[in-house]
Order: sequence, then structure tokens, then C-alpha cells
Amino acid sequence: MLNNPIVRALITVFKWFPVVFISAVVIWSYYAYVVQLCVLEIKSECEKAMYLIFYHFFFVMFAWSYYQCLFTNAARIPDRFHLPPEQVAQIDSALSIRNYDSAKTLLESFGRNLPVYTRGFNGDIRYCEKCKAIKPDRAHHCSVCERCIVKMDHHCPWINNCVCFNNYKFFILFLAYAMLYCLYISLTDLQYFIKFWKDQLTEGSAKFHILFLFFISTMFMISLCTLFSYHIYLTLTNRTTIGMCSVL
Repeated sequence: MLNNPIVRALITVFKWFPVVFISAVVIWSYYAYVVQLCVLEIKSECEKAMYLIFYHFFFVMFAWSYYQCLFTNAARIPDRFHLPPEQVAQIDSALSIRNYDSAKTLLESFGRNLPVYTRGFNGDIRYCEKCKAIKPDRAHHCSVCERCIVKMDHHCPWINNCVCFNNYKFFILFLAYAMLYCLYISLTDLQYFIKFWKDQLTEGSAKFHILFLFFISTMFMISLCTLFSYHIYLTLTNRTTIGMCSVL
């Protein structure tokens, strides 16, 4: 059923739902902060200008890093790690009759000149039966992307992409700028959030935008801070999320 083109098209569309959700939240936050808070609520022109200048800096950097995460292609394994058709046929034949020693010998022979140091739990060369290739160190097969990914950390549904060798820098920047974006909104919105509870805001829909803007930005800021700290730890210790999970 998964090979049905209609089903695959629906799955492709469904995978973009988290990205659409994040984009919708960001667009709403832009409207709530720029229009409802800065334009309609803040009376001081100096305060309004300062808020908007710094806000747009964090917004642009956040949007740029998110775009890079979305559209930087996940790193494919090099062609030299893919087995030629004749060896694939020999390995498939050996595996079909459960002649694992013969398959192991063939893989060892092919991988002898490849820079592969990481082995499987049984000490064998890591082989992907779907991609018909020997896996480089820290490469893993992503069932969502349907291919092996170089230095795969994890598949992130919020960017509809694998976090890996090609875009890990952009992912770290995305977490950092998203955290700073939310932190900036929370801090600058705090005094008006307090005014809401004191019933000192202008009557209208703006007061509710300001209320939810503080709650949502603070909630995202806390979760992003946790995730950012975790990935900084992984970077400093030269580890990946998949590697940590396999250790556990």
C-alpha cells in the first residue's frame, strides 16, 4: 500500500503539517508583537522603535536558520560505499539461505579499503539491506527519508528533515535564535502582561494577543532552552542523539 502513488503523496503532504504549524505560530507571533503590542499598545515612540529594531533582528536570524534547516539536503553516503550489483546479488543470495558467514566475508572483502571503523554489536561491518551499501561511521538509515544519512543525529518532524552532517550547524543556530526570539518576546511583553492582570491595557482584542503571546513565548523558550542545552552537550562530547540512545 505504501508504494501506491496516492498514498505516498498523502504521506508527503502530512509530513509538512508540523512545519505549517510552526510557520503559523510564528506568523501569528509577528502580528501579535508588531501590530497589537508595538503599534497599537505601546505609546512611547522611542520604546516602540527599540522594541521593533531588536525584534526584527531576532526574527530575521530565526527565520533564516529555520529555512536552512528545512531546505539543506540531508547528507547522502558517498557512492563508493554502495556495493556493485554483482556483489549485492551474491550477498542477497547468501542472506536468503541464511549463510551469514559467506555474506560477512563478502562485506569484509568489499569494505577492506573503506574508512569504516564502527562495527555492529556482533562485530560485523554495518550493512544496509535497503540501500545496498556499507554504512560509514555514524551513518544510519532513516525510514522517513528512505535512505542512509551521514552522521545522522535524528529525524526532526518540525523541520521535515534529518538533522545530520550537512545541517547540524544550522540546527544549532535555529535552536539558539528561536530560544532568543522567544526570550526577547517574553521579556519585552512582561510589563504589558502584568498590566493585563491590573486591567491597565487598552480595551480590545490586543490585550488577549498580549496575554497569549507571553504564555506561548515563555513555554517555547523553556522547551527550546532544554533542547539547546542538550545539543550543546552532545556537541561538546562529540556525540549524537542516536548514539546516546544506542548506549542507553
